[in-house]
Amino acid sequence: MRGVIERYESQDYRVLVDIWESAVKATHHFLKEEDFLFFKDAIPNEYLPHLEVYVFKDESILGFMAVNEQHLEMLFVDDAFRGRGIGKQLLNYAIEELGVKSVDVNEQNEQAVVFYQRQGFKVSSRTEQDSLGKDYPVLLLVID
Repeated sequence: MRGVIERYESQDYRVLVDIWESAVKATHHFLKEEDFLFFKDAIPNEYLPHLEVYVFKDESILGFMAVNEQHLEMLFVDDAFRGRGIGKQLLNYAIEELGVKSVDVNEQNEQAVVFYQRQGFKVSSRTEQDSLGKDYPVLLLVID
């Protein structure tokens, strides 16, 4: 799918939260409801305002990523548009243009683990809990 990737300058994160929700409901079946609701509130209020956010746009925003220095903090594509190369385009942009070298992935999100490994990422380490101490094992993936 053709589109453009550009920096997201707005502080109105509603469309990004909608994309996040669509993607998470399709891929994060392991996520407890209370944690889903926690992250749904934290994404626009606690995380995105402190990260560099980029969007993939066709006629509308179909996916986004957020970066902190050389670390990809999040990458989500609207579930209705998954499998069309949007995530790969965002990831390639992150690596080639932004110098991204690493990403944390929920181990239980097997689709994401496979996606990043197909793009050349390798498991560097594993933790039993996420950065908030929740019982979701996380893999740190790195690329040369």
